[in-house]
Amino acid sequence: MAFTLDKVVPWGRSYAEYIGMFGLTETDLGKHILGCGDGPAGFNVELTKRGGAVVSVDPVYIFSVDQIKSRIAETYETVMAQTRENQNDFIWDVIPSIGALGEIRMSAMDTFLADFDLGKQQGRYIAGELPTLPFANGQFDIALSSHFLFLYSAHLSAAFHLQALQEMLRVAREVRIFPLLALDGSVSPYLSLVSEEFASRGFDVQINKVAYEFQRGGDQMLTIKPK
Repeated sequence: MAFTLDKVVPWGRSYAEYIGMFGLTETDLGKHILGCGDGPAGFNVELTKRGGAVVSVDPVYIFSVDQIKSRIAETYETVMAQTRENQNDFIWDVIPSIGALGEIRMSAMDTFLADFDLGKQQGRYIAGELPTLPFANGQFDIALSSHFLFLYSAHLSAAFHLQALQEMLRVAREVRIFPLLALDGSVSPYLSLVSEEFASRGFDVQINKVAYEFQRGGDQMLTIKPK
C-alpha cells in the first residue's frame, strides 16, 4: 500500500532538514529567502536566530497558535500511521526509527509554534498561498518549496504547478523545489513537463542531487533560475 493523503496537511521539517533538502550554503543563507508552503516548519525561526532574512507564506498562518496546534495534532496520527504502514519506502539512517521521526517532527513544529506570534508580528509568517503570492517582483533572492509541489501531484494539476512556479520566479531570482517524488514514491508526472516548459522559456533548469534522503529515492531538487 503506497503512502496517501486525502489533502495537503500541515507537517513541519527542521532547520537541518532544510539545509540538506535544498543544499543551502552559507552564501545562500545570507540571502533573502522565501519559503512557500512552509507550514509549521522550524526553518524560519532558526534562520532568524542566526541573523538570516526569511519570510514564510502559507494558508495555515491565517489561524491562531491554538488552532494550528490542533490541526497538527489531527495530522500527526494520520501521517505517523501512514509512515508505519509504508516504512520500507523510507531510509532509516539519519532518522533511525518511527519514534525518532515523531520526535524530530514535533520538535520542529513546537519550535515554530513558540515563534509564531512574534514572527507574525515581525512579518516573517504571512498568510497566503500559491499560485498567487502577495509580494513584489524580485523581492527575494531564493524561493523554496518543501514537500508541496510535486509531492501532491495527485491533488494539484499540471496547470497549478506551472502557475505556481511562474509566480515563485516572479518574486524570486531562483527557485528550488524538493522532493521531485509524489506521495506514493514515484517521480512526479509533472517533472518533465515543468522542466521542458521553463527551459523553453529561457530559464536555466537543473535537477541536482542533494545530501538529504528520507523518502526512498527522494534525493534530488529542481532548481530554476534565469540564465
